[in-house]
Amino acid sequence: MIIAIIVIGFLLLIGIFFYNSLIGKKNQVTNAFSAIDVMLKKRFDLIPNLVEVVKQYTNYEQSTLTKIVELRAKATSGTVSDAEKAQIDAQLGSSVKGLMLNIENYPDLKANTNFINLQTTWTESEEQIAAARRTYNSAVTDYNNAIMMFPGSLFAGMLNFQPQPVLETAVEERKNISAKELFNN
Repeated sequence: MIIAIIVIGFLLLIGIFFYNSLIGKKNQVTNAFSAIDVMLKKRFDLIPNLVEVVKQYTNYEQSTLTKIVELRAKATSGTVSDAEKAQIDAQLGSSVKGLMLNIENYPDLKANTNFINLQTTWTESEEQIAAARRTYNSAVTDYNNAIMMFPGSLFAGMLNFQPQPVLETAVEERKNISAKELFNN
């Protein structure tokens, strides 16, 4: 009887350990995505300033500027899921990259101090977002490993822990950049 109680107690302690470990890893994933959210908000806050400065100096295609503003509004509405935020982020990043490439045709704008400061802040923001994505993917990998590897998989299955997707680079961002195309614009 005492041996059975000791074995049950030992199994209970192991179960508590694995449960707490899985909860900790799941919380790390949530925290890492929250960090991305904070960085994206910073980026979204930069967009109106960037668009306004560009408008003042260029005759740039209005539809691109409108698309950027609409994507920002959608992303900050609070009604989009995490997956939708990631999609909007990819679309927004692509649109702003196109805008930045076309800025090369406006020497006055490139020399404007406000634009240079915005461009520097944008670059820093993109680097912070990239770092936050790496942290998120690392947390997701740790979490997914914990719920897929034995013996954690036993507890994860019983407690209905589900694997989380890692953030992936959009297809257009995986393409090689042609320096020739950059200089021919």
